[in-house]
Amino acid sequence: METATETHVTLPRQPLDGESPRTLYGRLLKLAVPIMAGNFVHTLYNMADTWFLGKLSREALAAPSIAFNIIMLLTVFGGAFASAGTTLMAQAKGKGDSDKINFYLGQMASLLLITAGSLTVIGLLLAKPLLALLQVPAEVYEYTLVYMRIMMLEIPLMFVAFILGGALQATGNSFTPFKIQLVTVTLNIILDPLLIFGLGPIPALGVAGAAWATVFSRAVSAVIAVRLLLSGRYGIRLQARHMRLRRDSVLLLAKIGLPSSFGHAISTLGFTVMQGAINSFGTAVIAAAGVGNRIIGLFNMPAMGFSQATATLVGQSLGARNIPKARLVVKQSLLTILIFITIAMVLTFFFGASLVRFFVDDAETIQHGVAQFRIVSLSVIFFALFNVLNGAFQGGGDTVPVMANNIIRLWGLRVPLIYLLCFGLAWGPVGIWWSMFWSNLVVTAIAYYLYRTGRWAHKINPDRI
Repeated sequence: METATETHVTLPRQPLDGESPRTLYGRLLKLAVPIMAGNFVHTLYNMADTWFLGKLSREALAAPSIAFNIIMLLTVFGGAFASAGTTLMAQAKGKGDSDKINFYLGQMASLLLITAGSLTVIGLLLAKPLLALLQVPAEVYEYTLVYMRIMMLEIPLMFVAFILGGALQATGNSFTPFKIQLVTVTLNIILDPLLIFGLGPIPALGVAGAAWATVFSRAVSAVIAVRLLLSGRYGIRLQARHMRLRRDSVLLLAKIGLPSSFGHAISTLGFTVMQGAINSFGTAVIAAAGVGNRIIGLFNMPAMGFSQATATLVGQSLGARNIPKARLVVKQSLLTILIFITIAMVLTFFFGASLVRFFVDDAETIQHGVAQFRIVSLSVIFFALFNVLNGAFQGGGDTVPVMANNIIRLWGLRVPLIYLLCFGLAWGPVGIWWSMFWSNLVVTAIAYYLYRTGRWAHKINPDRI
């Protein structure tokens, strides 16, 4: 098998293969809506988690917010390799090559399982040094350490979900992963109050209970995922003969996955540094940022769903050598998200106080949360469009722009602006929110320029997949 070349390949322009724009948009919605719904219910779980922990104390509420960026830093490589596998399987689907779909499924699965085991060990060993590096306040240190150590056990279980979700999404089935996620999140929400507050013989575990609820729920979803992967249902089957790693396929997965994973890892490290700056302003700002991220994350779910759906349909279109169809998918996604996210951000701008008060009844935290929404809301519109454009790059296997833009967004703009505005100009926490605004605006403009060049549509030759 030959690896994909980086030289530009001239693909003939095609009509939409007899498919009308309306039909194509219907396929986009059919793929995007279950992804959005899955992300939505997962965010609802995060919000429920936030609500329950907020009833304990603001210190308990701050712990998951601090641990989140570290966990994301460790898991970003798994997500990127899964996205690379999805890209290759989607292009194989566009070519009509079912054996190649199962081949890349096996290669992706082996690579992810090896990565998951390694990351779990690394996370357990480095938990204390990382928290020290973040200057975690003493009053939340123990909460965060306990939460992080338990959540490290979730990583292999999470990666199993990546394997199934990536394979099914590549073939155009995003509803089955949604159903599994719905079961997982429902179980998680049921377990949360039982393990956090205790009931009868069940002891109150506090912050640790929230982490264990997540691990138990993920374990259930992992069992379901493994059974489906081995069953051959839905046109995919995980087979041992495809799981023996081959040098050429690993290089191809790495070629697509590593740039975006490196960019996400570097940017997540930037978020970790950003969290350190947030931590320096005390528990109220930490809690406000955590609640704000949860709420904005909820409203940004459609953009993430359309980004993944865009990557899949762009991949299938390019696999079938149909660039006009790929471009139309991107255009439809951008317009849909622009309308939705604008409406959502109007709500956060004008009703920020009520949204924060729902989670925590602390006057100082509410004050900081309102300030965040008043500044950040507009920039989230740009960030949503940025996510969809990244979906186009991912679907074409051109992940270098994703890497570059993520690095620029955090390290070229946001982190320097935080230290300039917060500490150099003494703006305080408000400087954090303004740094988010400008970084999102600038990288979206860069991403759109790179999309207009069309390089992403010629990155991979379908004949060499």
